[in-house]
Parts: sequence; structure tokens; C-alpha cells
Amino acid sequence: MSIMKPESQFITLSPENLDREHICCAFAGSKAAAGVAGKKEWIRGQLDKGFVFRKLDAKAKVFIEYTPAEQAWAPLDAPGYLAISCFWVSGKYKGHGFGKELLASCEAEAENGVVVVSSAKKRPFMADKKFFEQYGYEVCDTAPPYFELLVKRMKKDSPLPRFRAAPKHPACPNTGGITVYYTAQCPYNEYYVNVAEAEVAKRHGLPFVVHPITTQAEARDAPTAFPLHSVFYKGKLVTHEFLYDDRTFDRVMKPVLARE
Repeated sequence: MSIMKPESQFITLSPENLDREHICCAFAGSKAAAGVAGKKEWIRGQLDKGFVFRKLDAKAKVFIEYTPAEQAWAPLDAPGYLAISCFWVSGKYKGHGFGKELLASCEAEAENGVVVVSSAKKRPFMADKKFFEQYGYEVCDTAPPYFELLVKRMKKDSPLPRFRAAPKHPACPNTGGITVYYTAQCPYNEYYVNVAEAEVAKRHGLPFVVHPITTQAEARDAPTAFPLHSVFYKGKLVTHEFLYDDRTFDRVMKPVLARE
């Protein structure tokens, strides 16, 4: 089957089509079902606040999510900017201009510019810095342990966006084991946090606490630049990745545990 060209139709989610449209990154399945339902309810509550979910009209992981930065579930100070929260073009759909088209559609709606959280090194579930640099994005702020805030200013005299204070010194009050902060914005969280990560922590004999972020105000004050999903160990931010199996746990946590 041939892949459609960039001029093919994109669908923007609305209250009228939300229930019948898939949300791209998580197709139907027992593990993702509860998370998909939660994500759709989260989207329903954001649509009247300027949130946009635009996707290719195909059963594919080709989509972009963005919102006015003042309404973003992220610790950002970026008035007048749009904030990209998720952006994905996967598999056979790469290299056909879909990403460029989706990004351009976001930029066309921006007043001061567009921001997106990334990192110097390509990491899972995070925007690819090299892709954005092709289109004029540059680093305007950083937050530990590896987060970078990228910006493209449409108005060159617009104030540069910044991370808020809390993610500059990421720490959580639980100092006894693993704590995971997460929001309903990612449909994988419901299963991978509450089942997979909990089971992995138990197998490794580590206390495990979940901290669901349930309001935008809480997300803006989160102690991590990536409240979508962040893992703390003994109060210190370790990673934004899912520790959903022993292999990933060993790669991420063994160096941390070895320093104790």
C-alpha cells in the first residue's frame, strides 16, 4: 500500500469526533485501553483551552499535540508561545514530509513562537532536537538532569521562554525509594506506571510510590521539566523513561544504585 503524500488530509480532534477517532500513539489493546480512555477524557477537558491534537487521516502514529504555553501541563513561563507536548512520526511514515507539515501547521498558529522540551541526546518518548534544529529551533533554557527547552521565535523581540523554578532544582519529598510523577496526558501511564513499573520495583525490593498530577496548576509547579512521566529515586530525579521491564531498569538504575 502506498503512503499518502503530505498534502493528504489531517484530522484535528474536536468534541464531535473525539470518541470515534484513535489517538495514534496507543491503539486498542488490553494494556492501553484504560489509558486511552483516560487520555480522551483529559483531551475533552482541554479542547476549550486551546489544546490541539492533529493527526494523519490513517491508522498511523503520525500526530502533533500543542497548546498555549499558559495552559500547558508543564512548568513553563512562555506567554504568547505555543508549547508542543507530543510529536510523533513513526515507522514507514518517516521521510515523507508529514512531520514538516504538522510542525508548520502549529507554527502558523503561533503568536510569539513555539517551544518544545527536548535534550541534547536523542531519548525515548521525547522530541528529537536535531529535527527541530533543521527548522530554526534553538536552546533557550535547561533543567537537570538533561532537559533542554527549544524555541523558535516568530517575533524576535519576544521574551525568551524559561522553565519555572521547581524543575531547576528537581526534588520530591519521598526519599525512601522510587516515586513516579505522571499525568493522564500519556495513555501509556495508566498501565506502565501502576502495573509494569510497580512490579519491576517490587522485584528489585524497592519501595514504590505513584504521584498522579491531576491539575494544570500542579503540573506547572511540578519538580520536573517533564511531568508527563518522571522517575525519582530517594527524592532525586533520575529519568523520564518508563522503567517497565528489568532490562530498562538495569540500564537506568544500576548506575544510580552503584553510587550508593
